[in-house]
Amino acid sequence: MDTQRARAVLTDLKSALDWQEDFYRDLHAHPELSHQESRTASLVADRLRESGYEVHEQVGGTGVVGVLANGDGPAVLLRADMDALPVKEATELPYASTATADDGTPVMHACGHDVHVTCLLGAAQLMASATEQWKGTLIALFQPAEEVGDGASGMVDDGLFSLIPRPRVALAQHVVPMRAGEVATQSGPTLAAADSMRITVHGRGAHGSMPQSAVDPVVLAAMIVVRLQTVVAREVAPGEPAVLTVGSIRAGTKSNIIPDRAEIQLNVRTYSEQTRSAVIDAVERITIAECQASKSPREPEFEMFERLPVTDNDPATTDSVAGTFADFFGDRAGSLGQWAASEDFSNLATEFDIPYTYWGIGGIDPEEFDRASKAGRVAQDIPANHSATFAPVIQPTLTTGTQALVVAALTWL
Repeated sequence: MDTQRARAVLTDLKSALDWQEDFYRDLHAHPELSHQESRTASLVADRLRESGYEVHEQVGGTGVVGVLANGDGPAVLLRADMDALPVKEATELPYASTATADDGTPVMHACGHDVHVTCLLGAAQLMASATEQWKGTLIALFQPAEEVGDGASGMVDDGLFSLIPRPRVALAQHVVPMRAGEVATQSGPTLAAADSMRITVHGRGAHGSMPQSAVDPVVLAAMIVVRLQTVVAREVAPGEPAVLTVGSIRAGTKSNIIPDRAEIQLNVRTYSEQTRSAVIDAVERITIAECQASKSPREPEFEMFERLPVTDNDPATTDSVAGTFADFFGDRAGSLGQWAASEDFSNLATEFDIPYTYWGIGGIDPEEFDRASKAGRVAQDIPANHSATFAPVIQPTLTTGTQALVVAALTWL
């Protein structure tokens, strides 16, 4: 890409986007949970119309798609996610969220999706204001329900393909705990596949004073949890990334009652289908064996939910974006590495059978990050995504994220 074109599009970024910082603060103060992003979607649709886009609303529930056709050329899809998390904010920012869901659950933009929305709206406006610098079709897609893993497929199932031309490439970004102002790419498997599993094991209930009359599902569940710790340590090859986390055990109602069942919830993160299958098979094998060892009266029950694919960045597409970033950002462009987080963005691209890449932008105050890095305390001192204290600095985060989307899109347009 000719970086001169990108600089021409971005010339008036600060003056043209004088609304952007206040818009971000407003989004952050008014987060909405997955599938409930109605206010956010309305604001997005209004902004896209003001910029001259053909706008499609309520795609897959609350999804919004803006299409800007500008002559012959490829179509490029840029995606941002819109939903927030059930987290009580603890940032003490003047624009901190005090929002709650209908059931009283606190809600916070603890993963930076408010950054993503604001940056994509800015990029969409700048591209619409500089159509003499590019040809083709720009698709700005605002996706609901990333946090529960079904927003992308929901938009596809609701007829997304009939609303937009087939993109040449799909592009997306995520704010991460790096120095604000930096961008980072990664070729190949970048974000992990995620598989959540709910396991119900059965026992035989009894009075706590008569354990000989019971099959104790609490002890059974505890043995399963301990044994599951060996799966990654002893069944996955060294150097092959995998994570198995038991996040919940529920059993019983009273200290002197042995219950008749226990529920275990766990999450598996892997980067290849072979490892994914092997770990899930091991979980089921160990659970069944422990149930047999405990004389469980019934077979265990397994339920898979919230399943997300590997984000496997196309090498050629990633190389193109990385080269463009290096030209534009200089030494602020680097390598992202593999992250054990998960995403459903790739479902948009795989359904279209098109290449994609997904990169990171930094959101942490550079001085704060450097202090933590120098002390070897990044993990301890820098709030991570999904933390109640996760708070990207507004600048240069918004400017960098907006620039990255424009520069990446112009690699093809």
